[in-house]
Amino acid sequence: MGMIKSVAVHLLLYMVAMTVMVAADLLRFKHPVKANGSLSFLAIGDWGRRGLYNQSNVAYQMGKVGEKMDVDFIVSTGDNFYDSGLIDEHDPAFFDSFTNVYTASSLQKQWYSVLGNHDYRGNAVAQLSPELRQRDNRWLCMRSFIVNAGDVDFFFVDTTPFHGKYFSETDQEYDWRGVLPREDYVSELLKDVDVALKESSAKWKVVVGHHTIYSAGVHGNTEELVDKLLPILLENDVNLYINGHDHCLEHISSSNSQLQFLTSGGGSKAWRGDINPWNLDEMKFYYDGQGFMAAEITENDLVVSFYDVFGNMLHNWSNSGNSRRSAW
Repeated sequence: MGMIKSVAVHLLLYMVAMTVMVAADLLRFKHPVKANGSLSFLAIGDWGRRGLYNQSNVAYQMGKVGEKMDVDFIVSTGDNFYDSGLIDEHDPAFFDSFTNVYTASSLQKQWYSVLGNHDYRGNAVAQLSPELRQRDNRWLCMRSFIVNAGDVDFFFVDTTPFHGKYFSETDQEYDWRGVLPREDYVSELLKDVDVALKESSAKWKVVVGHHTIYSAGVHGNTEELVDKLLPILLENDVNLYINGHDHCLEHISSSNSQLQFLTSGGGSKAWRGDINPWNLDEMKFYYDGQGFMAAEITENDLVVSFYDVFGNMLHNWSNSGNSRRSAW
């Protein structure tokens, strides 16, 4: 709980600034790492279904793996509350889908979360509210922000406003407060991410967003991100892009850079059965089911693993490019 309190102090200092910042630098938080400088975390996406669709079972296995790894924090890749986000800061879904599901002692760490498209269908601003931290101090959700953790810098990016189709849908309503005009918002965000990446001196750079850049899943590639965000990631030597959106577990390797595309969107409802063809030289792993991702990072090594709902390790990859075990 000490680490959560430490991050909470930083949050309180920054929340005042956030209320007056319109187009400014991304908010930055520092997260302590282990005494030896190493860092471990879990990543989960597309989860909030009140424990249903195996959400509770995935949470149980996360707790076991989290304890074994002594994880420092958890990353949520968005679509935190289905089907339409939260109603307000007092919505019982926050307890039913978060607090009362992720109960393992190893998961009582800081959660760093981004918004997904389903979160924008509800009261998106409610998920950003400090009131939720008063209800559960693990919770930290913002549109876009940075976490500095030892040798690793994490850049959390609000990807939903990039997706043009959400602004023309007539059968869904979205909470675009703080986003409009869209073109200005996206343009400013891209500039902020580019500047932050260029200023980073971290050994490892990890970008987190809800939407896929590349994926063989049902949603496929997000062309707006391929066109606008991907060039910035490549130019700035980003190591990992972690996302949700497709309800699967997936690892695609870049053919022309060190960048790895990692999908962790198996937090609850999955098994869609839609897999699109992909170059097998790039597709390192695909699992159309529930589960989560784990990562361990030291100064000289980065290891990523994927686990299913039964706690089986399905895929394990290191920064040397050696895939030690894979079910695909």
